[in-house]
Amino acid sequence: MWLENKRIVVVGGTTGMGLSAALAFVQEGAQVVVVGRNPDSCAAAEKQLDGNGLAMSGDASDPQTAPKAIALCQQIFGGFDGLYHVAGGSGRRFGDGPLHELTLDGWHYTVNLNLTSLMLSNQAAVRAFRAQRSGGTILNMGSVLGSHPSPVHFGTHAYAAMKSGVIGFTRSVAAYYANDNIRVNVLAPALVETPMAQRAATDDTILAFTKTKQPLDGGRIGQPDDLDGAAIYFMSDQSRFTTGQVLTVDGGWSVSEGQL
Repeated sequence: MWLENKRIVVVGGTTGMGLSAALAFVQEGAQVVVVGRNPDSCAAAEKQLDGNGLAMSGDASDPQTAPKAIALCQQIFGGFDGLYHVAGGSGRRFGDGPLHELTLDGWHYTVNLNLTSLMLSNQAAVRAFRAQRSGGTILNMGSVLGSHPSPVHFGTHAYAAMKSGVIGFTRSVAAYYANDNIRVNVLAPALVETPMAQRAATDDTILAFTKTKQPLDGGRIGQPDDLDGAAIYFMSDQSRFTTGQVLTVDGGWSVSEGQL
């Protein structure tokens, strides 16, 4: 198994892509701590982990959340080997949108949700790895919109800026901590069917566009488990010589024109 004896924290791990990855990690031999904001989702996730993981309720943008999750992982499972930061989301209903419509509240909300929370979890992980003198791996959730925009259907400019920021932040951190044997990489999906993506996943016009923009496998919206194999790789020792990289798992989005 690829992740035998690995102890992993998944921030944003109680629904969607985070939960799918956590369950895949367990199948590969890992023990996990998953973090989510909703206590009900946490309870449901822990039940699915079936004794191989714990769920903790917390807001990823709270500076105490990631350190608590890592400490729990160390206390219960005896160590900490990897962080997968999935938490984030759209700020559309709070004011994100095209630049001429973008509100300052929408900007601040989107920054906090997508980039501040990620910085805090990465900081906690780096501090823990350095204290352990163990090295470790961090995988950050990006988005294809950080490098390949789609102006008609996905015109949220703060979100795109934050996901582009994830790439710059990750590469800078990866370069700085390579001597500590800490690997930091980005996984960048396109449109995946998650709770965050319900607006797009239920819009026939967007789904028709997606069929031409994500042409792999018949042209479809992605599913959370489409990313699991890549996440397992980055959490495993198979990625021991890989850092500062962006892997785009997008069904062909970044190489396809898409038809409106």
